[in-house]
Amino acid sequence: MIRRLNKNDHDVCLSLLKTKPAENLFIIGDIEVYGYEQEFQKLWGEFNEGGDLIAVLLKFEENYIPFALDSFDARGFAEVMSNDSTFKMMSGIKGITEQIEPFLNQPYKRKRQLYYAKCTKLNTDTNNVDLSNVQQAQPHDAQELVELLNSVPEFNLSTMTLERKLRELNDGSSRSFFIKEDGKIVSTASTAAENSMSAMVVGVATQEKYKKKGYATNCMLKLCSQLLDEGKELCLFYDNPEAGAIYKRIGFEDIGFWMIYTYE
Repeated sequence: MIRRLNKNDHDVCLSLLKTKPAENLFIIGDIEVYGYEQEFQKLWGEFNEGGDLIAVLLKFEENYIPFALDSFDARGFAEVMSNDSTFKMMSGIKGITEQIEPFLNQPYKRKRQLYYAKCTKLNTDTNNVDLSNVQQAQPHDAQELVELLNSVPEFNLSTMTLERKLRELNDGSSRSFFIKEDGKIVSTASTAAENSMSAMVVGVATQEKYKKKGYATNCMLKLCSQLLDEGKELCLFYDNPEAGAIYKRIGFEDIGFWMIYTYE
């Protein structure tokens, strides 16, 4: 049986989602921030004959994210999505989204596949690495961080603005670490979508002139060690196998593919 979830379902919902904190980064974060009663955010759950919650479907604005540990009513979730006139996107772990895809009436415009990796333990003992030059960003560093990201070719499609970076640093939904050389920020790594159980690593960047010095790796080590010490799982997306090799040296492991479907 599939039905809308409400605040009375919160404990059983989180009990299911926290079995995979990194995989459910977005669903957990959106529930913690917005709950169950917003017009732009709704949740559905599938319950088995014994009354146990076995699958969750989140709608956030026009995007739907499904999650299940085992088999679930993919056709039923597809019907919920297809009956929503605002439905434009589906994203999630490939093994789950590919079950729903055949039942959706709408043709998709684009299907993008990204590697999805998570980290629960670092491969490097940070006590043996000199991270003294890695600083944690404060709101007054926002302008320079945004300028760095906008100057790096890999981030030429970035939507990061000064206003957004300031908001994230102030409200705690993101944190950034950086290294300065020659009086300016030259390398950085950040989080996004932080919640009580997990966080996503984003914005790993170094100016061309300062690459191959291990700066990005050190920013990552400082960032990841802090989050892991807080008991959070870390995750990230990547589509470049060379970048993936760097993340794996630190302690990230592939957990599958993250799919992003855009519909008519």
